[in-house]
Amino acid sequence: MTGFAPAHERLIDSVPVPPGSEIVEYTIEHEHDGTRLASVVVHDAARPGPKPTIVIVHDWTGLREYPRARAHMLARLGYTAVAIDVYGVGMRFDDDDVEGASAEAGRYYGDPPLLRARVQAGVEAAVADENVDPDAVVVIGYCFGGSAALEFARTGAAVRGVVSFHGGLIVHDPADVSAIAAPLLVLTGGSDPVVPDADLAAFQDELRSRGGIDWQVVVYSGAPHAFTLPGRNHHEAADRRSWRAFLDFLDEFLPLPVAG
Repeated sequence: MTGFAPAHERLIDSVPVPPGSEIVEYTIEHEHDGTRLASVVVHDAARPGPKPTIVIVHDWTGLREYPRARAHMLARLGYTAVAIDVYGVGMRFDDDDVEGASAEAGRYYGDPPLLRARVQAGVEAAVADENVDPDAVVVIGYCFGGSAALEFARTGAAVRGVVSFHGGLIVHDPADVSAIAAPLLVLTGGSDPVVPDADLAAFQDELRSRGGIDWQVVVYSGAPHAFTLPGRNHHEAADRRSWRAFLDFLDEFLPLPVAG
C-alpha cells in the first residue's frame, strides 16, 4: 500500500489482500444545495459490478486519510466502501486545527436537518455508482461522522443498518425516533467526555420509547473519545473489539454473497 501515512498503512494491512484482487480507489463528484462534494469509492475491480456497500462518514476534520483507510480495509473484505464528503471540496482540517474543525462541524451539529440532508446526498451519490448494490447498504461514521450517521437514521432511510464509532449523541425529543427503521449499533468509550453518562442514558431512553427498533449500545471501559483513530487517544482493545462487533453486525445485516 502506498500513498498513506504509516499508521494508516498498518491499519489497512491488518486485513490481508485476497489472492487475485485488484483494490482500486476513485472519486465521484456530486453536489448538494450548491456545495460541490467529492466522495471516494474503494472496491475490488477483480469483482466488478454491484456489491454490498458500506458508506463511511468522516470525522470532524473532513474527508482525509482515515476514512479512506477504513474503506480500503472493507474493500479487502469484499465490500464496496464509499467515504462520503460532508463538508465540500477542499474543506479539510489538520489535526491541530481544533478551532477550524470545531467551527465547521458546529454548522452541522447546530442544524440537524442540514446534516441529515448532506449525508443523504452522499448516500444517493453512492448508490448511483455501478459498483454499489443500492439495496444492500450500511452507513457508518467516526466521531462527527458517527453523530451524522445516527442523525441520518432518523430520516427513516431504508438502509440495512447504521453504526456509530465514538460519535456524539445528539439528544432529541423521544418522538424523533419514530421514523427510525434501520438496526443501530452504537460503539462508545466508557471514558469519553463527549458522551457523558447522562447523554447515553437519554439516548437509550429515546430508543426505548418506541418499540420495534433493533438497537445495540456497547461501552468500552477506559476508552476515550476517538478511540479507533491512530494517535494519542487510540485505545487498542476498544479499537479491536469495536471492529469485531462491527463485522459481526455486517455478518448479520449485510452478509457478503457466498463465492461460488
